[in-house]
Amino acid sequence: MTDDPTALIAELQEQERTLVFASFDNLTAWRLGTLIAERALAEDLPVAVAVRRNGQRLFHVGLPGSSADNDVWLERKMAVVDLYGCSSYLVGTRFRASGGDFDTDSRLDTARFAAHGGAFPVLVRGVGCVGSVAVSGLPQAEDHRVVVESIAAFLAAGA
Repeated sequence: MTDDPTALIAELQEQERTLVFASFDNLTAWRLGTLIAERALAEDLPVAVAVRRNGQRLFHVGLPGSSADNDVWLERKMAVVDLYGCSSYLVGTRFRASGGDFDTDSRLDTARFAAHGGAFPVLVRGVGCVGSVAVSGLPQAEDHRVVVESIAAFLAAGA
């Protein structure tokens, strides 16, 4: 990831263009969530992980070192994906790149919405955004990295 906002926006948009599922059902959500949790355990990451489709939570785990606060962050970041249809990191980066601040300029309730990295849209080819995958517990760029690398590995494995 780069520090240049314009380049970062392009990188985040490219991730959303390429990380697209052919389909996404309850079993896919469980497999993806399990993959993320196993990767996080292997890296000893103190995170919470959630996967949602059409408003239904299909996977959730709080790994060692995470807390209930991480669950709140998951909800807030996933609410941004639900509203904007793109990653929470992309939304926040767009606000910063335009000289703004999501917390004040979006005019949304910051108790319900957080444009911090870590929630990524579940994009289905020919359908669009049907849900979100999120990680909370690390700095925003790292939360985002864990999600994106996991989705890329999942899709590459043909799972």
